[in-house]
Amino acid sequence: MTTASATDSGANDVSPGASPTRIREFAAHSIGGGPALLLGLAGLAAGTGLIVVGSMTGVDALKVALIATGVLLDLAAVFAMSGLNTVAPGQARVVQLFGRYRGTVRTEGLRWVNPLTSRERVSTRVRNHETNVLKVNDAYGNPIELAAVVVWRVEDTARAVFEVEDFTEFVETQTETAVRHIAIEYPYDAHDEGGLSLRGNAEEITRKLAAELSTRVEAAGVHIIESRFTHLAYAPEIASAMLQRQQAGAVVAARKQIVEGAVGMVELALTRLAEEEIVDLDPERKASMVSNLMVVLCGDRAAQPVLNTGTLYQ
Repeated sequence: MTTASATDSGANDVSPGASPTRIREFAAHSIGGGPALLLGLAGLAAGTGLIVVGSMTGVDALKVALIATGVLLDLAAVFAMSGLNTVAPGQARVVQLFGRYRGTVRTEGLRWVNPLTSRERVSTRVRNHETNVLKVNDAYGNPIELAAVVVWRVEDTARAVFEVEDFTEFVETQTETAVRHIAIEYPYDAHDEGGLSLRGNAEEITRKLAAELSTRVEAAGVHIIESRFTHLAYAPEIASAMLQRQQAGAVVAARKQIVEGAVGMVELALTRLAEEEIVDLDPERKASMVSNLMVVLCGDRAAQPVLNTGTLYQ
């Protein structure tokens, strides 16, 4: 007896670091509502018939017995039919008996469960939630504005009802928290080549947002189907400065590409001239030709040709 008591005590103890056992959804015991409805109506009809027959009899004792039996039968039939529930597509009924979870009814149609239970309707349809435009600082400390839309649905009705106070509000709050956390983890535009950024790596950042959000709402039995950023921009107070920075970066990148192309064209021109032996250029004239070609190829305006009618050195 002592060993058994010690075992039971150890099984009930929960260490401070251990997570409590969460409620999981399971199917509630229910039967088809059609037969239950017919039986209830039959009982109601029988009880009403006994009341009518009893009121017509002349024997007082029999009259009282028939009427009392009919009333009790009607009350029992009405009570039994109170266990009928309609379950629409995309809905479920969470069943409780005296405060204890007794399962979930997901079977569509008319179902009957214990009339003493309470049944809470929970929608399992796909929903979406779009956050307001949030103003946060990115990884570089720049103020940005962003908003996201999340597509979700209830996967475990038991956790949705019992693990959190209001699962809809819980999802909305956790969505905003996840969006803010992702925003401060990554910059709007990465300064380093190959670095992740909100604007340049939208698909990868979206996957990270969905993964973090799934972890956050798992306690509520919610499944995240998809999440997307619907708005992403610098805050108005720095938008103009950042636009100039982006334009400068674009100009530098374009100039770099132009210079690389011009160098290749000059190299090709000099190689072809040497191979075809069209002209023999000394180092000084070759340097002058390279300079002139680079100016022509890299200039913003069209070059004005100058014809030299004299010799090469005049």
